[in-house]
Amino acid sequence: MIQFSIFVSSFFTDHTWFLGEWKGFLENSSFSLDDLMAQLVETVGSKGVVKRTEFVRIITRALHSLGYEEIGTLLENQSGIPLQSQEISSFKNQVLAGNWDQSVETLHAISLLDESTLTSQASFLIWEQQFLEFLRDDHILDSLNTLRKKIAPLDINSNRVQELASCTISPPEDLNIESRPEILEKLHNFLPPSLMIHPARLESIIEEAISLRRLSCLYHNISDRNVSLYSDHKCGMSRLPCQAKQILHMHVDEVWFLQFSHNGKYLASSSKDESAIIWKVTDGGEVLFGHILGHEKPVLSVSWSPDDDQLLTCGEREVIKRWEANSGRLLHVYERADFGFISCAWCPAGFILAGTTDQSIILLDLEGAELDSWKDYALRMSEMAITNDGTRILSIYEDRSIAVIDREKKEILRLLPQEGVITSFSLSNDNKVLLVNLRNRGIHFLESSRRL
Repeated sequence: MIQFSIFVSSFFTDHTWFLGEWKGFLENSSFSLDDLMAQLVETVGSKGVVKRTEFVRIITRALHSLGYEEIGTLLENQSGIPLQSQEISSFKNQVLAGNWDQSVETLHAISLLDESTLTSQASFLIWEQQFLEFLRDDHILDSLNTLRKKIAPLDINSNRVQELASCTISPPEDLNIESRPEILEKLHNFLPPSLMIHPARLESIIEEAISLRRLSCLYHNISDRNVSLYSDHKCGMSRLPCQAKQILHMHVDEVWFLQFSHNGKYLASSSKDESAIIWKVTDGGEVLFGHILGHEKPVLSVSWSPDDDQLLTCGEREVIKRWEANSGRLLHVYERADFGFISCAWCPAGFILAGTTDQSIILLDLEGAELDSWKDYALRMSEMAITNDGTRILSIYEDRSIAVIDREKKEILRLLPQEGVITSFSLSNDNKVLLVNLRNRGIHFLESSRRL
């Protein structure tokens, strides 16, 4: 204690100039010490950028959304920070109770709304729900009154108004009416988030943070489902295949294509040396030589049958050959006199897709008969894939995009543009992930929330 007192005394004696300078700074600036303390109280976190009121309200909203109503209310009471105003509470209760007139009146009474746009659109949504519920309950006159006196005067969404009017003349068997909680969910889009916080706001913030951490993770190689909230995510280098376990030497020129069978028991490789090889994978992961498959020209690609019993190999502007995987026996040769083949793929139903030198795709049966064709696309057919349901065909489009083609309609549904010239790509089994190899730009990982 004596040493501490001497230290403090010494500090204030030796640093009087510092205290004086700090006091002078506060006196000469518009920012007082009280202001500084107030700001510290109003924010949370080390950087002072998270507003305490917003932080507490979002937590409260999350608690209510998760069903912890009493805890959420307790947090409101102890913090003195209400989740929402009395007007918003009344508005939500009125919508859920179907008190449409009162809910629109409350909507107009809420401040911070743009009367000309948001309020009109929100009112339209509310009156539309009232109209549909009247129609569902066979209150035709009431629905007509709502349409004429409440919906039409808003003078918006004219096409939808006409649809509603036709419903009164010939009501559809299924009106497809949304529930009142679903309507309330839609109304979030018309109200400022400061007034009515979205129920999933906290989850949205956390998911976005996880996505950003993933983007900054240099060696990322795990599913987002395995990311924990307990610590900042970071994959170690060990998550990636960084060490060579085995080197296969049978090819005598550039290896152009590799593909494992669906069951993982085989590996097929194709090469500029005019051959393809079927390798056998042991239970321990060791790869052993199986069979060598010959062509007259370099082999561009290979494709495993859905049951992994057979393999297709495609020579460069040459023929497609079908082989028995277990024995390496040649089963069939597909060729045309007027063009050559440059890619191949198995359809889930057991048919064969082939890309040709005239920028066409043809569908063949196992005996080589042409069943269908897709022409007139600006496609580079050296790379091709088909989704596992057989409804979409993927191919390189004008070098820098991947085209997703509807197999039945024979039209391009969408293009997936890339940053450079595409040399090859591979589609995952769930059809949600593409690995795209770009010339001089490495391998790019494309992930979609929906099936391609």
